[in-house]
Amino acid sequence: MPLLSEQVILITGASAGIGAALAQGLAERYPGIRLVLAARNVEKLSLVAARCRKLDADVLIVPTDIAQVEQVEGMVQKAIERFRRVDVLVNNAGYGQMGPIELIPASAVQRQFQVNLLGTITVTQKLIPLMREQGGGRIINISSLGGRIAFPFGGLYSASKFAIEALSDALRQELEPFNIRVSVIEPGPVSTEFFEVVDREVDRAIQNPEASPYRAAFKKLENLEKQTSSRAWTSERVSQVIIQAIVAQNPRPRYVAATSGNLLLFMMTKVLPTRLVDKFWQRFYGIDLVEKDWRTQQKES
Repeated sequence: MPLLSEQVILITGASAGIGAALAQGLAERYPGIRLVLAARNVEKLSLVAARCRKLDADVLIVPTDIAQVEQVEGMVQKAIERFRRVDVLVNNAGYGQMGPIELIPASAVQRQFQVNLLGTITVTQKLIPLMREQGGGRIINISSLGGRIAFPFGGLYSASKFAIEALSDALRQELEPFNIRVSVIEPGPVSTEFFEVVDREVDRAIQNPEASPYRAAFKKLENLEKQTSSRAWTSERVSQVIIQAIVAQNPRPRYVAATSGNLLLFMMTKVLPTRLVDKFWQRFYGIDLVEKDWRTQQKES
């Protein structure tokens, strides 16, 4: 592969958060780097591109809804027409649909998987032949600690990220003969717009959550950002881990981007009994309050 400053990096979800920080971090470190930035928000995407261009990056922006196959295909085609190659794909676009699985409508379920999983598959499928023809490439899939551990109110988000983990494992094995390396990045809490999106998607998908059987847990969910803020990483810090995966001669299959993340995963998946882990997450997300509150609702009715 050429020097990183001569490579073409395609980043989805590049208008804010981790994607925007990664684009700027690459532009700062590698003057002349070529970036393809994709996201839905054209205004924010343009601002990110302007900052990168000031740092001497060659930037193509492609407004794209990753959930729309036709738009994804168009994005890839524009990238190829402009640069003739894509050396690194960073599948970063995604969001979290929070809430109890029982209450989330089918349309929101579909949207969660269209964005987090199907969009990733579509972009990847379109770029594999190009990477093979050019002699290799890198695919970096942004997962989450939630892709290794499931928790209450995060079932759909975790399901989509668990799928990203499985997809990445299969791709890593399938593409090695073509010198295409696949890695997963697993952030923990990140100081981004993630929680704003969570609140918005909950309001959009779930009607009157305060009247639901889970109302006690919904109330605790309002303070989730405060609960995790002390351990949250900045987008810039996560982007440094992604760059580490991009430049590594022998990239690891997984990179954990969270304070004590490896220890947490080891304890939650290898050491502690499942029942104890369940109790921990139920308490953390307020599910332990649901039974008592439900009984109170029943008495009042």
